[in-house]
Amino acid sequence: MRSKAMDTPNKYSQSEQGIFLDLTGRAKFRITGTDRLRFLNGQITNDLRKAGETSAIEACILNAKGKTDAHIYVSASGESFLVDAAADLREALNIRLERYVIADDVQIEDVTDQFSLFHVLSQQSPALQRGRIVSLRRFAEPGWDIWSDAAQHHVSLQELSSRLALCDSDTAEVMRIEQGIPRWGRELTNEIIPIEANLEQRAIDYQKGCYIGQEVISRIKMSGQTNKRLCGLIPLDALPLQPGMKLAAPSAPGKEVGWITSATRSERLGKEIALGYVKRGFNGAGTKLAAARPSGGPGASATENFAPEPDRTISVEVVPLPFF
Repeated sequence: MRSKAMDTPNKYSQSEQGIFLDLTGRAKFRITGTDRLRFLNGQITNDLRKAGETSAIEACILNAKGKTDAHIYVSASGESFLVDAAADLREALNIRLERYVIADDVQIEDVTDQFSLFHVLSQQSPALQRGRIVSLRRFAEPGWDIWSDAAQHHVSLQELSSRLALCDSDTAEVMRIEQGIPRWGRELTNEIIPIEANLEQRAIDYQKGCYIGQEVISRIKMSGQTNKRLCGLIPLDALPLQPGMKLAAPSAPGKEVGWITSATRSERLGKEIALGYVKRGFNGAGTKLAAARPSGGPGASATENFAPEPDRTISVEVVPLPFF
């Protein structure tokens, strides 16, 4: 079944009305206490002072090695900060934040079930009768989060549906991949450094104060190099790609040089497209690689003896992100 958004492919970026997504399933936390700003700013890669009542910021929470513990969005709400993250981070993120509350006047409350969360893709802020509206570019396009009482979820859904098109999860996933936006559990895992996922502009502030993992991030910025980068990939023979496919290069036989994290068919581009990590030296635009079905799962570690069979490979080309 095709969504309205799929039938009008430019609608989410050009329409005056726009479309909306129901993100209520995401994990949500309220951070309160007199030390809330200092505490949370010491945990995240972005500058919390840029978050306001009407605008949110994107950030990552890292471990001491600079790898990603969580990918979040944060806004201010009265005497608190509201944080949302992928649903499967609900327990882990709570534990991660609580671990660093020592002598701070900080309270972390799981409010996942208290709020509905919608996101509207529109040039203009939606005029709604209920809900707290926050500006945020979740899909690289102008967008607006709407936080409302979970008890009024159906009412809010009806109000939005009366004036906007509901974007289903499949269409949203195509949009995300087209824009090259990393997603938790696919492009973002506990083994990825945010810079590798192209999050410098979106989620990192190099001028802010100290936070956990900052030394690694600063060192990468100084060197200008990463071991791998998130890239766009297009099959040269139009065959569909799959997450978990390993990548090899003709110039490095027997060596794995990356893997595919997400793949889809883009009707707007009329092509099969994919996102994947490609190692330094092989991730320049125009580089030709071979994608092969993996023996392990997505993101399986590189092996020294990776020899894909020619009849089980798909020729792909590395392209810049976003795809358009």
